[in-house]
Amino acid sequence: MDTNSPVDSAILFIRVTLGVIFLAHGLQKTFGLFGGPGVEGVTGMLKGMGFAFPGIWAWILCLTELMGGLFLILGILPRISAALIAIVMVVAIAKVHGPKGLLGQGGFEYPLLILMTCISLMITGGGKFSLFDKF
Repeated sequence: MDTNSPVDSAILFIRVTLGVIFLAHGLQKTFGLFGGPGVEGVTGMLKGMGFAFPGIWAWILCLTELMGGLFLILGILPRISAALIAIVMVVAIAKVHGPKGLLGQGGFEYPLLILMTCISLMITGGGKFSLFDKF
């Protein structure tokens, strides 16, 4: 019996790819790396969008992307990490990308794809190659 299912490999590829994307975005938002805005820039963006307590929400957003990405890569609590990133994507679609339509510059096709990927990981879990996937 094959103990390395192709499904486990596919989940690993999806989980790590999504994790790398969000780790990079988290590094941009948290530390200003890769041309990112840093926490102050994120705070200003959220303030401009009308969020109450934008500084608190900025830190929540930054740490969700940073730690959620890292945890997905490592397979630590992947369902919870995917759920938190899914919430970020729902807010991004509702507040930023949704009004621009599905396709085109700034549309919501990419955030929707990420959202559905997160939901898929919430259903499947992190797969056999996760370090800690008990929830």
